[in-house]
Amino acid sequence: MSEHRYRLLFVVSHPIQYAVPLFRLMAEHPKLDILVAYCSLQGAEPGIDSEFGIEVAWDIPLLDGYPWIYLPNQSPKPRLGNFFGLINLGLWQLVRTNSFDAVVAYTGYAYASFWIVAAAAKTQEMALLFGTDAHELSTRDNQLWKVQIKKWLLPQIFSLADIVIVLSSGGLKLMSSLGIPQQRVQLTPYVVDNQWWITQSEQVNREVVRQQWDIPQAAVVVLFCAKLQPWKRPRDVLKAFAKANVSGSYLVFAGEGPLRIELEAAAKALQLSERVKFLGFVNQSHMPSIYRSADLFILPSEYEPFGVVVNEAMLCGCPVTVSDQVGARYDLIHPSETGIVYPCGNVDALAAILQSLLPDKKRLKRMGEAAYQRMKTWSPRENVEALVKAIERSVKHKA
Repeated sequence: MSEHRYRLLFVVSHPIQYAVPLFRLMAEHPKLDILVAYCSLQGAEPGIDSEFGIEVAWDIPLLDGYPWIYLPNQSPKPRLGNFFGLINLGLWQLVRTNSFDAVVAYTGYAYASFWIVAAAAKTQEMALLFGTDAHELSTRDNQLWKVQIKKWLLPQIFSLADIVIVLSSGGLKLMSSLGIPQQRVQLTPYVVDNQWWITQSEQVNREVVRQQWDIPQAAVVVLFCAKLQPWKRPRDVLKAFAKANVSGSYLVFAGEGPLRIELEAAAKALQLSERVKFLGFVNQSHMPSIYRSADLFILPSEYEPFGVVVNEAMLCGCPVTVSDQVGARYDLIHPSETGIVYPCGNVDALAAILQSLLPDKKRLKRMGEAAYQRMKTWSPRENVEALVKAIERSVKHKA
């Protein structure tokens, strides 16, 4: 007798480069029969990214290797990042006219389309799974009144899920603090396509990349790779780099955003223009060369639910330093082994880390190797197997 296959509908806001490899893996899984429904095709098609401030289309295939459909968006002002920016009325009929075992909503409850699919799943008595990448209740704009509303509202929202999906150990703690029963929460590791990153990084020629950057081969390179937005705190990295003033060190900013002009002016005022490089937006296929050619990656964010750039850097053998607001620290950072965690906003502490690490290339190499080894058990394989467990539990719970 053939093994039962669960028919799953994944509802996703738009093609996400991190999720696509998982869909491909699920499409081959013996227990899963999946369909991905997109509410927007931004990312696979060119579109303005409001946070980068430029038009973006990822240069890797996002719509190959798994079954998907696009449901027209009836929003009068279609866009991501706005509750009424996604209104995909076709979700109602899709759910109600198909015998799915479970619906997995990756849209997030901050979109109208999420509530359409949640209502449809409930009326059909289908198992409903959704969750969050958050590890705390703080908001990007640091508004305390929003935190108070979340404390009251989120337990009610997550109680709608048969299984709540979280992406880190920090997420497990958050659900516990909200009173969500442990048996209704599943950790599915937040991952990237590990093998792709490893394969691509192994092909990188550091000498060529550094020549393109106009950086000496013997130099030690600090990397900031993120959108140049206030909550990412790129200013902290520049200030700490200047304060540390380690001989033979360089700082590379890979990313675009509204703070770029300010950062370039600050680097000039600090007389660091020759040692601080701005690469602008770097598309996905070129990112392995960025990480591989750096010696230390820094993510200083004050708001970072997870931070999969940490995964990417570690897979490329680059040690990491992150603030204590970065969700990836819970599962990926073993202090002084795979990376270092410091208090967010503490420029002096970050400068001290740079002064300690940058002159010690042997230590940086050891940490980079340990970071690479850590990622062997934080991969798409663990993510999909955890999701299968969540599906099985949700179907039983619904029954």
